[in-house]
Amino acid sequence: MDVSKLKAIDIHVHAGVSGKVPRDSSGPTRDDTLSRMTQRGGVGGQTPDETAEFYRQRNVACAMWGVDTGGTRPQRPGAVSNDEMIEAAARHPDVFIPFVWIDVWRDHAGADEARRLIDAGARGFKFHPPTGGYYANDQRLYELYEVIAAARLPALFHTGQTAVGQGAGAGGGVRLKYGNPIYLDDVAVDFPDMPIIMAHPSFPWQEEALAIALHKAQVYIDLSGWSPKYFPPLLVQYANTLLKNKVLFGSDHPMITVDRWMADFDGAAFRDEVRPLILKENAAKLLGLGA
Repeated sequence: MDVSKLKAIDIHVHAGVSGKVPRDSSGPTRDDTLSRMTQRGGVGGQTPDETAEFYRQRNVACAMWGVDTGGTRPQRPGAVSNDEMIEAAARHPDVFIPFVWIDVWRDHAGADEARRLIDAGARGFKFHPPTGGYYANDQRLYELYEVIAAARLPALFHTGQTAVGQGAGAGGGVRLKYGNPIYLDDVAVDFPDMPIIMAHPSFPWQEEALAIALHKAQVYIDLSGWSPKYFPPLLVQYANTLLKNKVLFGSDHPMITVDRWMADFDGAAFRDEVRPLILKENAAKLLGLGA
């Protein structure tokens, strides 16, 4: 990957559909949030190879993850597995940084699976406490964190409200309390060698996220999932000043495409000298890609 030629690095990208299994022709279900939210623009049904070309045309690299299809919870039909994501990254090393998603309720909290995936080429891990039904500082997850920390790989955690289950009866059973970023403060103390990325503006706990990122050296914030024109003013203020080296571009593609996010970023109140840090340089340093 030639970072010097990239326009940006998108740290937060969801895989669309598997290129290995037949596409599901039944159409999206009520509870399939990804399918319901990504029909606009026609990007929700991309295979990994199609997403690679999408990003290559825009001269942007991205961290994209597969899912744990061998875990305790069923996955949506046609989901991209962790192994398929790693294989796709090997085919497209100019644009893909392979992240993976471990089912934390596996035996031994997925530690053995994490080791296997790291050996296979995983460069980071994704966690979603609200949909998994756990607090990030749950001691049962620490065996898994130890594996990630030993490899000095980043762990990206969903924070704040989630679109999963939004508008459904009882929110689809998702409990928002698990998205409070304050629980990551314990994780940051206990695993100083594991970089932590707090995903999204952490509504309604933005101040907690800013405090943790300011206080803990290895904690970062990604700006995915929201249009930049809707960012809380306090988040923009800190990104422009005290946290200018710890804020990362993330789109949440395909829910928000890189095109939409970057167009709105152009009109947001970020300082000119901070924009290249957010778009590329901070992520390149965090991921060890060079700048």
